[in-house]
Amino acid sequence: MGGRSGHGKSPVGGKAPSQRQLRVGEELRHAIVRVLERGDLRDPVIANATITVTEVRVSPDLKNATAYVVPLGGANAEPIVAALEKARAFVRHQIASMVNLRYAPDIKFERDTSFDEAGKIDALLKSVMSDDTPDKDAG
Repeated sequence: MGGRSGHGKSPVGGKAPSQRQLRVGEELRHAIVRVLERGDLRDPVIANATITVTEVRVSPDLKNATAYVVPLGGANAEPIVAALEKARAFVRHQIASMVNLRYAPDIKFERDTSFDEAGKIDALLKSVMSDDTPDKDAG
């Protein structure tokens, strides 16, 4: 699956992102959403999909960013991410005029797996809770 283990804000082995990284990430997320909403991407895989950009993480130097995306319903995620990766230069060019940064960051798209992981945790908690519930007949 994707190389990320959830929505924890602290990168593995690193420190938490700065306030500027968080602010720039959110601004980039909004810009990417605007590009997707306008329908300028002509790839039929992307054009026919409803895509949610859940988070954008930005490197400390603000030159690289990873956008985590998930299609509505979670179906066909891999072809959508592949199509977005093919269109990343176009997306970068489009957002360059939308955000007030010295350099438009290089954007990498990845599938957001945090919803899948949250579902697994929820199922585990429910199974533990049902195992801990005392039987009404026992007593």
